[in-house]
Amino acid sequence: MGHNAPQIDNPKGAINALKKALGKNCLNVALANDEISLTIKPDSIVEVMTLLRDEHEYQQLVEIAGVDYPDRSLRFEICYHLLSLTKNHRLRVKISTDEDMPVPTVTNVWPVADWLEREVFDLYGVLFDGHPDLRRILTDYGFKGHPFRKDFPLTGYVEMRYSEEAKRVVYEPVKLAQDFRSFDFMSPWEGADYILPGDEKAPKDVAVKTAKTTDKLSKTGAGKAANIEAAKKSDKAVKKPVKKVAKKATPKKGAKK
Repeated sequence: MGHNAPQIDNPKGAINALKKALGKNCLNVALANDEISLTIKPDSIVEVMTLLRDEHEYQQLVEIAGVDYPDRSLRFEICYHLLSLTKNHRLRVKISTDEDMPVPTVTNVWPVADWLEREVFDLYGVLFDGHPDLRRILTDYGFKGHPFRKDFPLTGYVEMRYSEEAKRVVYEPVKLAQDFRSFDFMSPWEGADYILPGDEKAPKDVAVKTAKTTDKLSKTGAGKAANIEAAKKSDKAVKKPVKKVAKKATPKKGAKK
């Protein structure tokens, strides 16, 4: 294997057999990282999936994923991941489409495609023709846009919060508390190459005539004299006397109270 995925060997002659079986519906076959990827015509997806399930033993549809390529005319690529339990082999089938061209649904071939196609519709906006219940599944009700598109803003369009006045969750346009900032990551000990805010008010070209130094130890506030004075203050500290509590005498046995 070319990577750390589970060990799955391609059956001998699998590529040639798939090419021959799909015929004109197959646009391209690619082998990368020991994985076979088929690119087919979008309108033949149901026919191809039925053929792969019934005649080539790909019993399971594991996942449907979307990819967005904004520079392409058909910007969206839909990837169907199939698994053959009898062959211990995985296969990827890809089609391309755009915002307006619907893709035939494969829910009649694999019922599990119901929720998977709804995810692709919700996140990318790809339409699936013939889907029994094509509506959003991951985003909230009334969500605008499709968040996995490359042109969708990172901050989104609306934000939600709980309103104490309305006693419910409300949606409002996104308001950023501050703009995105850029950091220079310079060392604070080396100093910045630009003028920091407030430094423009400082006088310029002010030369220091003499350096301020302390020549005598007595002027520093340290030494033997300071130690003696500190010891005197500690001796004068008043200690609070400890009061002794007198114990009550216990009466002897037989004594009159």
